[in-house]
Amino acid sequence: MGHRGERASCVPLLLFLLLLLLLAFCRGRVVRVPKGPLIRVMGTEVTIPCSVSDYDGPSEQNFDWEFSREADFMRIVSTWDSTFTSEDYQKRVGQGDIKLRRSSNDAVELVIKSIQPTDQGTYKCSTPSTDATVQGNYDAEVQVKVIADGLSVSGSKARSSTSLRLSEGDSFKLRCSAITTSPEHTHLHVTWQIRSGLSWRDILSLTHEGKFQPGPGYEERYRNGDIRLDTGANDTYRLSVSQASSLDGGAYRCLVSEWVRGADGSWQKIQEKSVEIANVAIQRTALDVVISTSNVSLTERDSLDLTCNITTDRSGIFEAEVMWYFSTSPDDTLSEAQVLLSVDRDSVVSDSTLISLSRVDRNSYHLLVRDVDVEDSGYYFCQAAVWVPLHNGSWHKVVERTSAPVSVVVTALEPDYEVFLNASKTPKFSDDPTELNCRITNAQDTEANIRFTVSWYYRQRLRSDDVVSEELLATMDADWTLQLGDRSRERTHNGEIIFFKKAADTFSLRIQWTSESDRGDYFCVISAWSRHRNNSWVKSKDVTSASVNIFWATQGPVFNVSVHSDNPTVYQGELADLLCIVTTEGMPLEPDDMSFDVSWFAVRSFALDREPVLLASVDRRGIVTQSRRNGSSDLSLERISPLEFRLRVHGCEDHDFGNHYCIVTPWVRSATGVWQREPDIKAKPIFLSVKMDVLNAFKYPLLIGFGLATVIGLLSCLIGYCSSRWCCKKEVQETRRERRRLMSMEMD
Repeated sequence: MGHRGERASCVPLLLFLLLLLLLAFCRGRVVRVPKGPLIRVMGTEVTIPCSVSDYDGPSEQNFDWEFSREADFMRIVSTWDSTFTSEDYQKRVGQGDIKLRRSSNDAVELVIKSIQPTDQGTYKCSTPSTDATVQGNYDAEVQVKVIADGLSVSGSKARSSTSLRLSEGDSFKLRCSAITTSPEHTHLHVTWQIRSGLSWRDILSLTHEGKFQPGPGYEERYRNGDIRLDTGANDTYRLSVSQASSLDGGAYRCLVSEWVRGADGSWQKIQEKSVEIANVAIQRTALDVVISTSNVSLTERDSLDLTCNITTDRSGIFEAEVMWYFSTSPDDTLSEAQVLLSVDRDSVVSDSTLISLSRVDRNSYHLLVRDVDVEDSGYYFCQAAVWVPLHNGSWHKVVERTSAPVSVVVTALEPDYEVFLNASKTPKFSDDPTELNCRITNAQDTEANIRFTVSWYYRQRLRSDDVVSEELLATMDADWTLQLGDRSRERTHNGEIIFFKKAADTFSLRIQWTSESDRGDYFCVISAWSRHRNNSWVKSKDVTSASVNIFWATQGPVFNVSVHSDNPTVYQGELADLLCIVTTEGMPLEPDDMSFDVSWFAVRSFALDREPVLLASVDRRGIVTQSRRNGSSDLSLERISPLEFRLRVHGCEDHDFGNHYCIVTPWVRSATGVWQREPDIKAKPIFLSVKMDVLNAFKYPLLIGFGLATVIGLLSCLIGYCSSRWCCKKEVQETRRERRRLMSMEMD
């Protein structure tokens, strides 16, 4: 039983395999033409395709076309036989009214340029056999039915074309009429087009299947109802366009095609006609936006008054919308600018406290900014737009323009005042107190919104001609917060220096114990701050006082420094000596009561326009420090006397040239045994020039070259003599020649 079941299940599989084998053997050539009948309109171009598949032989196949009305077939045209055409078709084929157009290796199209009622009948497409065995079909037939042209297309009121001149935002309607009297059941496909350059572009279509289809770029306008296609009586098709823009200008035409359903159920276009309906010109709305005022200069607390004037050639019903912008730069875009105020087409103004916007008349809009301050300085723009009403009650913006920027400069109110600095306490000796008072005098035009702060500066006095910049001791912010400088920070925290406000118009600086390093010039700067509308404080003015010098006579000498060299011009490889000499004036000191820190610097240029380079230094304890050098020359620094320090450059090179100077820091021991540091003293630089010794540089190379040349010459002579004496000597044996006299011809 089990074996029988297995045999029974194998029977369907065997039958399926036999069926596939039978289909494989039955496979053959297949020639195809469209399923007929093909309904075509008289006078139109007709294309009948024919293709072949499942064939053997070459890839490119040949085709023959024949025609029959009721009886025998007549030969029309062939792809491979030029004598194939019968006498009835030779003229039409020769003139190109009937031709074959190959679309691929296995397909061609029979093209009849203008089909006539006499062309109605049966068309047969044949392919010569290139197969090894004859299988399948080698020809196929299709019936063609020719009907009369019953389609007529025309413009409205029997006019072929008209011209329309419109303004932006206007609406317009165009009409065309299309009707067919075809005996067959045909449908019409109506498309409105606009000419874009040399080509036509679809706007909106009513297809042969009764569907509306917007063209590329018109989808959103169709959804919004701005573009519509309506049908009316007498087979009219109306195109309605609202919110016309400059892109809607051009030539319009109505394109109508006639469609019929084929035997296979597909729709086939049998003819197409068009008529130009109108030329539409869209005039752009002119709009000019100008701010009547040119560049403006104001002072704080003034009012800014600007007027925006708009001019347009628009007639009829329209409304304007105006918006004011502010920007800190004239190149900023409106998206980066700040919106101040706006008035819409319903004359509704946006709200603001200090800024007002009013409509003077239909074309003028007034902006008023009250109580301006420095932050209002910048550029002001006016943007205007024109809106027109639509058929559905909505509004459409037809044009928008922006004015040129107007520059507004608001100058801060600078209070008029003077600053006087005096010393209420001056030191006569070291450790005495010092008190300076910075007072505001002759203050005028100061309001409650003005605040004063102080900044204190110190400038050291040097014995040399070097310029020393001032050092900040302390400064105040607008909220009277004290910020300390590097020079006074530690001493202020320790209570040695005190900054305070003695009176409403007086700021004071007190040094509890004045030291030698505190001697110098002091001055103060009084800053005036103005309060803005947002309660922020902005500095409006600085007034600097005259300086006050804090100085007292001291028992000690005055030091001077100079640089000297007996020979500032040396040759390469020689020794250069530079002396840093310290001299004293005033009360003489014992050598043990003074000491010096000495540093040597070089500027590798003629004009002192480069950074100085530290060469070497020696401190007051005699410790010498040298900087790293790249060349082969060497340095040495030594003290040769209590007031003289010598710098030596051994084996000078090119890079050792330049301006050389020393900086000396004196140290003086007081009577109590305390060492006090005096200010640094910089010597005037001396220029060291390094030259090349040409004679010494070329002496040894010349001697060596002359010696080598002499040795080589003597060696060459010796080699030549030996060669000629021994190597080139040969014994020459002379051949004995007979001496005979010539006999004269006469004697012979």
